[in-house]
Amino acid sequence: MKRMLKRFAGFSLAAVMLCGMLAGCGNGNEDDEVITLTIYSELANVAGEQVGWSAKILKDRFNVKVNIIPSGDGVFESRMESGNLGDIVVFGGEDNYRTAVKAGLLYDWNEDNLVQEYGKAIWENMPYALQANQELNAEITGTTEEEAPLYGFGHNVATSSEDHEAFMYTWDIRWDLYKELGYPEVKTLDDMIEVFKDMKELSPTDENGNATYAVSLWPDWDGDMVMYVKSTATAYYGYDEFALGVYDPATGTYFDALQEDGPYLECLKFYNNLYQNDLLDPNSMTQTYDDAANKLKAGGAFWSIFNYSGCLAYNTDEHLAENKMMCSLLPEKGKPIVYGMSVVGGNRTWAIGANTEYPEKCMEIINWLATPEGTMTYLYGPQGLCWDYDENGYTYFTEFGNKTKIDRSTPMEGEYEGTGTFNDGALQINNTTWSNNALNPDSNGEKYNWEFWKSTQEAAKSDIEQDWRDYFGVSSSHEYFENNDYVVAPATTFKLGEKEGEFKTIWESVKDVVVTYSWRAIYAKDDAEFDKIVDEMIKEANGYGYEQCVEWAEEQAAIRHALEEEVRN
Repeated sequence: MKRMLKRFAGFSLAAVMLCGMLAGCGNGNEDDEVITLTIYSELANVAGEQVGWSAKILKDRFNVKVNIIPSGDGVFESRMESGNLGDIVVFGGEDNYRTAVKAGLLYDWNEDNLVQEYGKAIWENMPYALQANQELNAEITGTTEEEAPLYGFGHNVATSSEDHEAFMYTWDIRWDLYKELGYPEVKTLDDMIEVFKDMKELSPTDENGNATYAVSLWPDWDGDMVMYVKSTATAYYGYDEFALGVYDPATGTYFDALQEDGPYLECLKFYNNLYQNDLLDPNSMTQTYDDAANKLKAGGAFWSIFNYSGCLAYNTDEHLAENKMMCSLLPEKGKPIVYGMSVVGGNRTWAIGANTEYPEKCMEIINWLATPEGTMTYLYGPQGLCWDYDENGYTYFTEFGNKTKIDRSTPMEGEYEGTGTFNDGALQINNTTWSNNALNPDSNGEKYNWEFWKSTQEAAKSDIEQDWRDYFGVSSSHEYFENNDYVVAPATTFKLGEKEGEFKTIWESVKDVVVTYSWRAIYAKDDAEFDKIVDEMIKEANGYGYEQCVEWAEEQAAIRHALEEEVRN
């Protein structure tokens, strides 16, 4: 596989995709019986029967309804014990995938030419992603690649390995307030704290009369570390999340989370400093992502390192009409990461359960999601109602689609009227097939990502947006970051090794310590208490075997760096 990747490093699948992409889509059952499929997705946030507009599309197109089961404490284990993971299975990482492969609980896509017959869009356009999966299965099962089963493919498949993804760490700040302050200099994270203090004086309450803060966090997505803390190290230093720490793709250096003066602890102290200055939402540790997003939409937070919880949520037509806007402001010393695109896909795997009664139907659905129409529908809603192509093949949002893009709580219209809001009907599997920044062969050379459509490259919608453009001499956030320093993490076949037995138990114990104590440290009332909590965290983690975790992570980092060097060369 490494040799194949090297040979095709600059190869584009775009030409291949132009033929056969739409082949293999199902047209529903031959009879009138509605099939119920169970989708076990470790990435899903909502449990139960899929509702809304996507439920109607699945019923009309495939004559199915789907019941979604998300991951949770003991869910994977109980489904393993039952011997039935589900009809369609989506893995959020490699550990449980390996376990399922070893237990024989996944359906071989080569059996009876399943993928060739019912997954033609996948078979014809994702050869490297399928090969990567088969190579992984060979390693897991101890067979040759030719003998190994084929169980699926990873998410975010690219059409070319030469491109990088869109910038996600966009450092969005309330530009209207920043302008009112006279554009103060921001070189470091500490400089930002001073700016936030002044912003709070300008705008002490939000649109609902509640207190404002620099940022509002949430714990929903914490993993081996507190998500927002490690993500800040990623956004500021360009160090990628890696095991119990962060990793520098430029040098291959691994920084463990508890390293003295290391990136994680530095960013942890940054959030504690925000808290000590009444600039961190005190509900951050207990609220959900939706809670935090709603506060930001009401002007309750001035800043976000992410676009989805920053500009994409705040910049409504109403706010723009009021000359209020979140725009990018990267500290001078900041160097955010951006991810290289991979023709082999990522580690969130699409699969089919071994015991499904309907493998063909499962394959048809996954295949449709891997067509341009399915990808666009998954991302933006029904064609014609939310988006379409003009006479020249360029993609555009309809008037209604612009509404749903800005406000996902918009009630559906047309033939989908009465099915709830756009957000209600969004397919809750929560995984991708093609990368958002892959080429859409149904368009006139455009990507799936709306930010790059010709129709969205327009004049500034407000004076405050024009002010930001003029200040930096750019016309878009993408152009702004291309003009600044950033770190590209090359896409490779690297996946973290499997943690087994006693070591897996050690890892889980250490992880719980790091996450629990990190939140306590964020809420420390002063520097002395912060230092005490960090010392306790280090002592407790060491007691559980933290050094073993670091040694393992450093070994993994060396493997990753070697693969990245192959890609660079």
